[in-house]
Amino acid sequence: MGAPDNIKRLVDTFHNNLDSFKSGSYNETQVRREFIDPLFTSLGWDVDNKAGYAEAYKDVIHEFSLKTKDVTEAPDYCFRIGGTKKFFVEAKKPSINVKDAIHPSYQLRRYAWTAKLPLSILTDFEEFAVYDTRILPKKTDKASTGRIIFHTYSDYLDKWDEIDSIFSREAVLKGSFDKYVASNKKKKGTAEVDEVFLDQMEEWRKTIAKNIALRNPALTIRELNYAVQKTIDRIIFLRICEDRGIEDYGQLMTLLNGTNVYDRLKQIYYRADEKYNSGLFHFEKEKDRIEPPDNLTLDLSIDDKTIKDVIKNLYYPDSPYEFSVLPADILGQVYEQFLGKVIRLTPAHFAVVEDKPEVKKAGGVYYTPTYIVDYIVQNTLGRLISPLSQRVDEGGFLTPKQISKLKILDPACGSGSFLIGAYEYLLNYHLEYYNTQYADGKLKTGNKNSPVYETDRGDIRLTTAEKKRILLSNIYGVDIDPQAVEVTKLSLLLKVLEGESEETLTNQMRMFRERALPDLSNNIKCGNSLIGPDFYEQMEMQFLDDEEKMRINVFDWNAEFKEIMSDGGFDVVIGNPPYDVLEKERNKSSWPHEVLTKYIGNYSHYDHALGGKLNLFRFFVIKSYDVLKESGLYGMIIPLGFLADISCTNSRNFLFNNSEFVSADCFPQKDIPSKRIFLKAKLSTVIVISKKSTNSELKGRILIRTYPYNAFKDKHKVCSLNFSDLSIID
Repeated sequence: MGAPDNIKRLVDTFHNNLDSFKSGSYNETQVRREFIDPLFTSLGWDVDNKAGYAEAYKDVIHEFSLKTKDVTEAPDYCFRIGGTKKFFVEAKKPSINVKDAIHPSYQLRRYAWTAKLPLSILTDFEEFAVYDTRILPKKTDKASTGRIIFHTYSDYLDKWDEIDSIFSREAVLKGSFDKYVASNKKKKGTAEVDEVFLDQMEEWRKTIAKNIALRNPALTIRELNYAVQKTIDRIIFLRICEDRGIEDYGQLMTLLNGTNVYDRLKQIYYRADEKYNSGLFHFEKEKDRIEPPDNLTLDLSIDDKTIKDVIKNLYYPDSPYEFSVLPADILGQVYEQFLGKVIRLTPAHFAVVEDKPEVKKAGGVYYTPTYIVDYIVQNTLGRLISPLSQRVDEGGFLTPKQISKLKILDPACGSGSFLIGAYEYLLNYHLEYYNTQYADGKLKTGNKNSPVYETDRGDIRLTTAEKKRILLSNIYGVDIDPQAVEVTKLSLLLKVLEGESEETLTNQMRMFRERALPDLSNNIKCGNSLIGPDFYEQMEMQFLDDEEKMRINVFDWNAEFKEIMSDGGFDVVIGNPPYDVLEKERNKSSWPHEVLTKYIGNYSHYDHALGGKLNLFRFFVIKSYDVLKESGLYGMIIPLGFLADISCTNSRNFLFNNSEFVSADCFPQKDIPSKRIFLKAKLSTVIVISKKSTNSELKGRILIRTYPYNAFKDKHKVCSLNFSDLSIID
């Protein structure tokens, strides 16, 4: 094919003015606009967003995250397909020696490695360096570490076909980029960010738990787990906010100097409470807040060295992480694994970290891949708010007022991956709606009531107040594990803060006279989704000690979500429920199985889930339909045995007989881990999407499809299925 004429002109221009361009006066902004932007435009990318897409769907995002007090810089470009990040480009001015300078390459690799991108580019147009960013970046690395392609501007004409075949928009769409990544097999030193960060967090937990247990001998096991979790969550939250430019960069690092570290850290907590209003920092009783304030952690005694050891590896250049680009789903994956362990106390009050019983039995924690989450969200929530499903305004959108009435639930929310997926879908939908209104002149920015504001680049973004409104109106979750509930809240709160800066938060806090984050205690709740208050009427309570009662943790749906349940229930129920088999043996799980088995066996509501081994996922299917509104949409990934096992007959028939349609995408297990949905589990699974209906005339519409893992993953990264042609199976 050869290089296009535009590239030839760029090369000639650059060559003819090389001395001028390499002078220090020719800056990065100039080389970006005059050379790098046209370079990637020639590769088919809409660098200037001439198509007019909303922020969520642009091909190229400039300055991917906000600058952080001149300490580090953001990647200058993020290239995406359908909103999915593919690679970063970091630009430098031509006076920088891209080939040999260590700092620029380390900087780029930290960003891309943290964002879990396999390749990224460092260029000043004079030089074009491609890095394998799967390799763990270290401050001692040479500039050549991880570099797999290097060209100068004089190579562009001869090497254009190679560059185009990997980095053009068409090449990415056709899969050539991914094939190139796969062909460059992982090298020594490769380590995924989630694996490294998980190891780091687990080391923190051990260190903090041992010290708190030693210095605070009166703490119970529950109090110790709570204190350790809160300490880690708060430090991670504050550190992420620093890299995003929301908190002063380095405020935690200042604690490394001097003594009384924990007392000084508590002062940062107090300021955060005043600023954010989240349950993460809640130390005083407030009107209309359900959750009691934290009266435990502020009285703890923690050694200076313990806190310093956590903080010292969180900053550049020692830290390989760039928290401003750490994806929410990656943080969720880390926390999902992190929640698989629990701290217990020995008789000598020594803290020990070990797998939870149900995790040990299952052989590990299995995090739901992001593309599965996206697919379920698209085919439940996405289908519900599509223009074909309800009345819309003249612009072809469901209005924000209509959408605010929709209630989305994950009844076993874990680290919050499904709720994050649903919330992100809603944020993108609202932004697209407002973008259309703004372009048509129907929406103005700059006033208190506007749901959007205009950036310096002329884009519009949702205000923090609008993001808070959407979250509180639409997103709900329940989990039996109090630590999981806190992690879900943390993930959602960080999602609210994405794209914000100290300036935008301050302006909006001044305008709305309220703190930056919402109180999620009415939305994300801790309890046993399957066991209601009638449990106490059926069981012999004298045989349960206080610890067991806390483990059972009954949950009253009609009381906890009174308005939603009185209105018929939730509009969407999604998730990946636990797959545990209920057994009579004590201490097999965090669920008190010997109690639940007796209770469930006596509770006619769960008759549809009885038979054979009592697997929890079947009870979650029944409970999900119980709290789902008529015509509501259900979407979960569950074991494939649901479609065929005799033990699942009752629950399978219940689902089929109470649905307008059922769509089942099946994934038979594979012997090769890389070909499985859950890499570590030899488990066949099925995604079930259905619409609740008690109308007998609509029963029996069932579509069953079987997919090889890769075929489904590739097909459904950025698209969804059409339900108009469902086949019928008797």
